[in-house]
Amino acid sequence: MAFTDLLSRFKKGLARTAKLFDVRSWFGRKVDQDFLDELEAKLIRADVGVKATEILIDRVREAFADKTADEDLLSFLKAEMKTLLQDPKAGDLNRAAANPTVILVAGVNGSGKTTSIAKLSQYLKDQGHSIVLAACDTFRAAAADQLAIWADRAGAELVRGNPGADPASVAHDACDRALARKTDFLIVDTAGRLHTQTHLMRELEKVRGIIARKISGAPHEALLVLDATNGQNALQQAKMFTQSIDCSGVILTKLDGTAKGGIVVAVRQQTGLPVKFVGVGEGIDDLQPFDPDAFVESLFS
Repeated sequence: MAFTDLLSRFKKGLARTAKLFDVRSWFGRKVDQDFLDELEAKLIRADVGVKATEILIDRVREAFADKTADEDLLSFLKAEMKTLLQDPKAGDLNRAAANPTVILVAGVNGSGKTTSIAKLSQYLKDQGHSIVLAACDTFRAAAADQLAIWADRAGAELVRGNPGADPASVAHDACDRALARKTDFLIVDTAGRLHTQTHLMRELEKVRGIIARKISGAPHEALLVLDATNGQNALQQAKMFTQSIDCSGVILTKLDGTAKGGIVVAVRQQTGLPVKFVGVGEGIDDLQPFDPDAFVESLFS
């Protein structure tokens, strides 16, 4: 997707956060302590996080203390935030040396995990890839049915088990199917477990272990789906899931439904994980590869 199209989608999805910053109201003001306090409060309200906010405020103070806020200050702040977000793996999926590339997807109930899998499937289909989906969320009866609907729409093949079946056995069968078909991507859905439920986290570890034994180097991506509207609570989820499945990246959903779009910065700073995709709307094509430049430009549009 061209940068201008991506920027347009990001601006629409981040409109609530951009309204919070209201950058034009800064211009002409003296960059004194009152100004810095107000900027700090807005960054915190947008869930940029304490650590990243302190870095940004210190850098603005050093460069613009007692000067007049103008376009130069705005450009400086954007550049500093882009620096905090830069990661060579942002917006890119790891690929296996030989098919299939396995993507394990985890997250708590309500985070938008299954919908994100559907959107990711559509994204990959639009690039011409073949896909197998593994419905390893066998604890919730409707989960596989929901995934089946999305699989049909995306032209993906679905592997599922009976309700209550061993999730690891479904993962095993899905690996066999993807290997036999020489499928480009195998995307594995998992139960929307709470990060506080230890036994369910162990089940997630078991699924990961099966995948690793069946396919060399798998999972090639272990993506954690986080709901942006959960703000700082999402960071605690990230820490727990990373301990269980060694997450390689994050999908942030529902950015369009919150003024806390700055959580992208907090996630990157506090977890060290690259943001791979962001959800900026409810449409099937509204899961977009994360682009730090487009994100920051939209945040202060």
